[in-house]
Amino acid sequence: MDGQPTRKWVGDRPLAQPAEDLEDQGLGFDIGTVLERRKVLSAMGLGALSLGLAACTPQSSPSNGTSSNAASDALTEIPDETAGPYPGDGSNGPDVLEESGIVRRDITSSFGDAHGTAAGVPMTLELNILDLANSGAGFASVAVYVWHCDAQGRYSMYTQGVEDENFLRGVQLADADGKVSFTSIVPACYTGRWPHIHFEVYPDRVSIDDASNAIATSQVALPKNMCDAVYATDGYESSVANLARLSLDTDNVFGDDSGARQLATVTGDVTNGFTVALTVPVDTRTTPSGGAEPAGHGPGTAPPAGPRPSEAPAAP
Repeated sequence: MDGQPTRKWVGDRPLAQPAEDLEDQGLGFDIGTVLERRKVLSAMGLGALSLGLAACTPQSSPSNGTSSNAASDALTEIPDETAGPYPGDGSNGPDVLEESGIVRRDITSSFGDAHGTAAGVPMTLELNILDLANSGAGFASVAVYVWHCDAQGRYSMYTQGVEDENFLRGVQLADADGKVSFTSIVPACYTGRWPHIHFEVYPDRVSIDDASNAIATSQVALPKNMCDAVYATDGYESSVANLARLSLDTDNVFGDDSGARQLATVTGDVTNGFTVALTVPVDTRTTPSGGAEPAGHGPGTAPPAGPRPSEAPAAP
């Protein structure tokens, strides 16, 4: 009609605003243009290529995932803790680490001239040692020394009645992924301490001859649900009352953070035994501060056998 602008077309699509430039045709026209281009790309087989390139383009990590380097940076070194008065590493007298046979997986029985065996609910302890100075890679070939009390709260080599035994102590060398595994029993809960397992990490097998060579000394905290199940079985009777008086918040070792970085994950049951696992990041660039015996507890002191509410917490 006379007086109306001449209809303009782009391909087979009319312009929405004939009197305006192409870039001023409005959102609807622009969307149509994008869709047309996608059709062309698809017909040329380029759509899949574009998607493939997009998949190869680095994307920002979601809040619940990180790259390998970021994951390494996020790791925090395992807290340094006391070795307590019963380490058996030569730092306060007895030294099991100089005895032939200490490198072993099954630590339930004594070795050498001792012949006792610790009874209790079976436990496999798995530690994954990570090297923070090497981007959090598995710390291959480090020597890990583990020790803990028996089902009655006694430490071999120290406590009266088992001072001539060396069970529940052993060393494993980490594999290429930094992993070690021990066969043992679930330890008791004695007065003043949350159920725990001690360990020291050494650079290699040779260095365990001297306790001062340890690059990390810490403890594994055992979850309450596992302890409740185990302590309801025969042989752990004293642990029930001892555990009832404690919490991770009030423990004199784990209480600073409720054992957040030392609380093990557990699978299994009383009948078939439990697997206790913990990841242990170690940083050789820092100076170890653990291992010292707590003040007021001399060598050879046995773990308490009953409640002592008027005294200080028991030794680790």
